[in-house]
Amino acid sequence: MLNNIGLPGLLLIAVVVLVLFGRGKISSLMGEVGKGITSFKKGVAEGTKELEDGKDDASETAKDVTPKDEKDKV
Repeated sequence: MLNNIGLPGLLLIAVVVLVLFGRGKISSLMGEVGKGITSFKKGVAEGTKELEDGKDDASETAKDVTPKDEKDKV
């Protein structure tokens, strides 16, 4: 179904959306989408950096949290 839209169909959809929402609403919406993408990329980069920096620290700070009763049963 979506394979048959073509350029005239896309133009018609764009005009209808522009008429319904107006130019100002669409530009503000696109601005918010851009901010969201930028924030997502920043979060991914920070998460990757945390994982790379914390690889050695994780093994040093890990501690055994098994209750004493459970240790004796094994």
